[in-house]
Amino acid sequence: MLRIETPGRGFYEITKNIRDFARDAGLTQGLLTVFCRHTSASLLIQENADPTVLRDLEAVFARFAPEAAAYAHDTEGPDDMPAHIRAALTQTQLSIPLIGGALALGTWQGVFLFEHRRRAHRREIALHLIGE
Repeated sequence: MLRIETPGRGFYEITKNIRDFARDAGLTQGLLTVFCRHTSASLLIQENADPTVLRDLEAVFARFAPEAAAYAHDTEGPDDMPAHIRAALTQTQLSIPLIGGALALGTWQGVFLFEHRRRAHRREIALHLIGE
């Protein structure tokens, strides 16, 4: 289990954490499942070289799921329903091949926890690797 402390909304790169997990497993071929155990955070494989990509993504999601909309679900605050919408539009589970003992991510790809809430949270990411 990977535990990530998030200070609030944003993208948190976890590529190194999952690479370390895969390396420590000692397998050469397989499939890594990365699973976010929350309904108001999600996972993305995205560019990890140019931070403007992540800023632009955040701006797009702010337009897709604005806090100012009139949502029926608002018991946990104005950022909760937009967080659920963001999670529904992204992914809570990723599958990444392990080839030759390394994750088969592209040159500019990184794995990110996408925190959708404004306040700090402790997020849990389940990691499971099968293979040989």
